[in-house]
Amino acid sequence: MHTFSDTTEESRRRWEMNADFWDARMGDTANVFHCTIVRPRTEQSLDIRAGELVLDIACGNGNFSQRLAEKGAEVVAFDYSEKMIAHAKRRRSAYLDRIAFHVCDATDSAQLRSLEPGRPFDKAVANMAVMDIADIEPLFRAVGEMLKPGGIFVFSTHHPCFVKPQDTYRTPCVHEGEAIRRQPILQYYYHRPLQEIFQLGFDAGFVIDGFFEELDDDKEHPVIVIVRLKKR
Repeated sequence: MHTFSDTTEESRRRWEMNADFWDARMGDTANVFHCTIVRPRTEQSLDIRAGELVLDIACGNGNFSQRLAEKGAEVVAFDYSEKMIAHAKRRRSAYLDRIAFHVCDATDSAQLRSLEPGRPFDKAVANMAVMDIADIEPLFRAVGEMLKPGGIFVFSTHHPCFVKPQDTYRTPCVHEGEAIRRQPILQYYYHRPLQEIFQLGFDAGFVIDGFFEELDDDKEHPVIVIVRLKKR
């Protein structure tokens, strides 16, 4: 499996530079793309029940963490941007009895395992983050270890068949991109073929039991995939 670990700190630096801009654009309720394209199938796939313990991966300013809490979940949320977590705590101040926000690097197994609050998670979610993480193997492995048997991990990411640098598909690579127009600095994206992403899930003890391809303006070529993994 390909990793780009040597770019993690530069990626973090760029997200710190973009954090204030992103927080302002995402606001209290997230932007239209997340609300209309990412969330519906994600929430359907998660099927949150009151009292469940949920891990929110790369939570940004906590929009989805709040959604989970409003549905009755107990949430552990993290991001590797300290500024993002500061924004999350500020914006979700009324929910801090149900959401524990942490600064954590998704490429670091020890940091990830330190988030486990004494009992297994029921579910985990990563909204549009897999393509932002330099090495996703530690994340998939840690989530597999921290979920209860039968636990659910739902993630969304760019559809690598259609959102890719130039004509590259089979070859993993890192490239620069802009997620929100006029953000202060381009961020890193990590392109991986579906086979590699899915294999990491299988290696971590998951089976795929849900898969959606979601459209934006182009009604023939989906822009993201939403995948539901179930721990064996």
